[in-house]
Amino acid sequence: MHEDNRKGWNEGAEFYEGELQERIEFLRKGGTNFEPPELPYLANLSEWCQRAIHLQCAGGTDTLSLWNLGAHEVVGVDISDRMIGVAERKSAALSAPAQWFRCDVLDTPHELDGTADLVYTGRGAICWIHDIPAWAAVVHRLLKPGGKLYVFDTHPLSYVWDIKAEDFRLDPLYGDYFSTKVYSEGGWPETYIGDLGKPESEHAIKHERCWRLGEIMNPLVEAGIRLVKLEELPDLFWDCYPNMPPERVRLLPQTFSLLMEKP
Repeated sequence: MHEDNRKGWNEGAEFYEGELQERIEFLRKGGTNFEPPELPYLANLSEWCQRAIHLQCAGGTDTLSLWNLGAHEVVGVDISDRMIGVAERKSAALSAPAQWFRCDVLDTPHELDGTADLVYTGRGAICWIHDIPAWAAVVHRLLKPGGKLYVFDTHPLSYVWDIKAEDFRLDPLYGDYFSTKVYSEGGWPETYIGDLGKPESEHAIKHERCWRLGEIMNPLVEAGIRLVKLEELPDLFWDCYPNMPPERVRLLPQTFSLLMEKP
């Protein structure tokens, strides 16, 4: 399933390639691509973060935003060849102290073990992983003692709603909050990557799974990482409800913020 997802994200990278120069200029001006709820957790990086490792870094804008916030060195890991290519072009243009690794997140190189002051991930990342205990073990081995994991991602309740509806309505396919089903589909939402100029039937099949909060947190605790703070938030990081009034969207949790620490 991860290999299928690699093919799908290689297709989706076309969108990221199209905005490459715009993103370089954004970063060159000191821009950071984070949402307001994330910023308190990423404050003062220059004082405590020698190396930040971004798992599932996509095109590297968020990774390089960590550098703009003060991380002395950044490392991005992603399964998509084309996404890593985009990230490499950004860091080269900026002369940024960055390394990039093209691999499955579960195969993150052992040369990085015990080197991260911060492991960052999220923004639509965890749903593409299909072995959370293995992922938690990777996070644990990457962190230094005292290192922090910070996750900002979609709240699992957000998956059950019909994203095209004008009010909260259970999606006919995804509407079971307790489902453990893997959903295998092609294509992208119009408010994110879109159809890339071809019908959905021509898109690579990707495999997505909704993980509930306990299914994410418990393996991290079992791997030896300590919970510091969990928040459930109304904030979005992409326009997933284009037809719903924003004030309505904010009545239910849409994202979560998770801070953990390796003792």
